Amino acid sequence: MMTPDISVVIPLFNEQESLPELTDWISKVMDANRFSYEIILVDDGSKDKSWDTIKQLSVSNSNIRGIRFRRNYGKSAALNEGFSISKGAVVITMDADLQDSPDEIPDLYKMIVHDGNDLISGWKKKRHDPLSKTIPTRLFNWATRKMSGIHNLHDFNCGLKAYRSDVVCRLHSFRNSEKSRCTSLACWAP
Repeated sequence: MMTPDISVVIPLFNEQESLPELTDWISKVMDANRFSYEIILVDDGSKDKSWDTIKQLSVSNSNIRGIRFRRNYGKSAALNEGFSISKGAVVITMDADLQDSPDEIPDLYKMIVHDGNDLISGWKKKRHDPLSKTIPTRLFNWATRKMSGIHNLHDFNCGLKAYRSDVVCRLHSFRNSEKSRCTSLACWAP
């Protein structure tokens, strides 16, 4: 099999309702732009029928693959597993809740392949979340900008990102190294 132009990795938890629309939308964008692609849906221990939906979608579209966790491990673990099997020259991540638009994919691809960027991060300027989610997100982004010194990244937690595949390989290797585990513990220990 040839290396696809794009791998779209989508972590999800209880998103059976949105998956058919999302995968159809992604496929339409890919076909319209003549991208070869794969969609990797990572079910992070959903309690609804997300896994059944993924199985049905993969039967009707050979570009769709799924990974299923027995329980909820979190978005980071789901992304890591999706990265581990992605084959695309560019890897794009997005949330399954339809707040990230697949129409952004061609521009993200161009910024990686033609403009020479290694990583592009999306920015949800208009959030469709309740205040109980948007206020903590704004505080998190403000604090992270202050602590990291990265002032030109507006939304650290936005699920819409694009990576050059070799960057994903390095992230995956780093995340699985002992040093990474120690760094994570040091960063998150109280």
